[in-house]
Amino acid sequence: MKKYNLFHFSTIRNQARELRKNMTREEKLLWEVLRNRRLSGYKFLRQHPVVYKGDLKRLYYFIADFYCREKNAIIELDGPIHDKTVEYDEFRDSELKERGYNILRIKNEEVENILKVKEKILDFLNSL
Repeated sequence: MKKYNLFHFSTIRNQARELRKNMTREEKLLWEVLRNRRLSGYKFLRQHPVVYKGDLKRLYYFIADFYCREKNAIIELDGPIHDKTVEYDEFRDSELKERGYNILRIKNEEVENILKVKEKILDFLNSL
């Protein structure tokens, strides 16, 4: 009888921790706006694993850049790499939306005008 290793939450957790340690400049700028309920009292987590499917052999998950549980909202920052991963991003968004998540994508260049991004995020959250 074959023995299966069940879910490895530690692997997922370690991957998220590594991403937190190596945030991009834009992620750091946005995190300063979102952390400690600074944005209208909304609580955000950064580099938060979101499981969208699982079976006895493995978990299928994405790691959201920023997640607000209160609104079930995910904020994704899209850098230059996302120009090459359009299909994957569409798949990811559809899987998450199917499970009730609300997603806002922001381009890295937008973060240069942090006040406008802040307003965009507030409008998004308040519309949910």
